[in-house]
Amino acid sequence: MSGTKAAERAKPEDVPVAEASASTGKVGVYLALLQLFFTLGWTVYVVYLPQLAAKVGLPATAVIIILLIDQAVFTITDTLMGIAADRMTPIVGRLSRVVIWLTVVSCAAFVALPFVADLGPNAKIALIALTLVWVVTSSALRAPPLALLGKFAARPSIPMLSCLVMLGYGVAGAVSPYLGVVLRNHDPRIPFVVSTVVLLLTALSMSWIERRLREGRLSAPERAPIKMPKSYGTLALIFIVAMLVLALGYQLHFSINSAPLFLRFAKQPDLQWLMPVYWIGFNIAMFPASFVTRRLGGLLVIGCAGLLGAGAVFGMENAGGLNAMIAMQFMAGAAWGCILMSAVAAAIAVSGGAEGKVLGLMFSAIALATFTRIAAVAGGLSRNSAYEALLQWAPILCWALAGAALLFIAVARLRKWRQNDNLADAPV
Repeated sequence: MSGTKAAERAKPEDVPVAEASASTGKVGVYLALLQLFFTLGWTVYVVYLPQLAAKVGLPATAVIIILLIDQAVFTITDTLMGIAADRMTPIVGRLSRVVIWLTVVSCAAFVALPFVADLGPNAKIALIALTLVWVVTSSALRAPPLALLGKFAARPSIPMLSCLVMLGYGVAGAVSPYLGVVLRNHDPRIPFVVSTVVLLLTALSMSWIERRLREGRLSAPERAPIKMPKSYGTLALIFIVAMLVLALGYQLHFSINSAPLFLRFAKQPDLQWLMPVYWIGFNIAMFPASFVTRRLGGLLVIGCAGLLGAGAVFGMENAGGLNAMIAMQFMAGAAWGCILMSAVAAAIAVSGGAEGKVLGLMFSAIALATFTRIAAVAGGLSRNSAYEALLQWAPILCWALAGAALLFIAVARLRKWRQNDNLADAPV
């Protein structure tokens, strides 16, 4: 009798659901590892770039210029890679093959950097050329893998997959301060080789990910794309501009303001323990936020998180002690985690079938914000007392204005959807 009841409970349609859940977890973990190793490789590069530049005779100012060029290149190539991903996905296996080959070229250029630098001043041009090759080809690991999710993964699974992807980014951000301290006095060839091998081995599994997604185990009957109205083009543009403003707020707060704020109540050696608080909040908040995103849409979560982040940054600027500052920094990191996680889901939702293009534009916006921050630091903005008020209020205004705009749009669309019960106007 019990066996019969068990058989009745295990309906045929339950098996694909279980398979879908298992596949979702595997794909999510893979993408998290890919993002983790890619970001850690970038950290290794930034830590050792001054040393490599000095070996070939480049001045210290050249390091800033190289980093600016890196972000300028990302601003262009991220969008181009996203557009290319849209064009390649209709042909089975093409996108994964292109991503793998570009990653091979990227890893070859990356691992060669410390060995070329050892050749001395005669290798100056070679080092710069290898850096450009690495930056251009590494864009293949940003928008294209996520474009596959947008085209073939089930919509309900996308927020959790986005959460796992950004978890890799958050973990890398949390360990980066320690990595910088540990690696600074070591031979660069070892970390370059290790990070290259790990990233390459991970990227070689891209064809397996594409095959799993295309098999339909993640998308079941939802695989057919929804035809979006023309208004989604305007919505996508507003979303990209808002992400640029939000990313600028993040860069100004975390990369410029956070350390000086902590130093009001702490000492310089304490920063390596205090700065990761931001990423702890980032990683923890994404998981509950993914369920809200699945239910109410990414734009609503981004809007609320932007306002929460603005309040947290304001609280940190006016904190009266270290404990209060740590709490506010945790909240600010949680807000940025919710923003990035929901942004991937929202980008896919507002794309109207051009997932790669919109995701590429989103990454380009983030790169442009990074470029702006590096340029501001290089220009002495953070050292000029005349701009102290600007630096204090800019992150708050960026997060508050962009968050309020997206929240207004999300609430308006949510009301319209509930009134009309129109799928095209569903929360995004």
